Amino acid sequence: MNKWLQTSPQSLLNIILCAIGIYIAVIVCTRIAGKRSFSKMSSFDFAITVAIGSIVASTILSSSVSVVDGAVGLIAVYVLQMTAASLRSFSFFEKMIDNSPLLLMDGQEILEENLKKAKVTKADLHSKLREANVIKFSQVKAVVFEATGDISVLHAENSDMELEAELLTGVKR
Repeated sequence: MNKWLQTSPQSLLNIILCAIGIYIAVIVCTRIAGKRSFSKMSSFDFAITVAIGSIVASTILSSSVSVVDGAVGLIAVYVLQMTAASLRSFSFFEKMIDNSPLLLMDGQEILEENLKKAKVTKADLHSKLREANVIKFSQVKAVVFEATGDISVLHAENSDMELEAELLTGVKR
């Protein structure tokens, strides 16, 4: 238990220098790769964000991982992310990497089977409707479980307004 609170000036200096080095590497890689590096547009993007965090933490806190090792690991992950983003222009890779959005409500109709597929409860759905300030089911045009895991509520106060079909392009019914 005593070791939990023990450290040395050399250990603290190493952690600080590693943190500075890996921070600079993350900034440089992110500037080269672009903002997408930390987006959550797909499950692949989320996995990359987690991998980057893990590499940063390992590099800073583990004496067995050098700053150079961490930087090489970061570069490899960023190259993988940029390659995957480029390959997504091909439908085969897009289907392999990305989840498809799923329709949870079609107008006022709750699609029970799709709720089960998405593992979303009615309580979750109702919560998202409230969060979107829906006060009547007649306001709902569509509810979509996005590829990112977010739930989008498309609604209008005027029940006569039509939902443009293009907004549901690629959404599984």
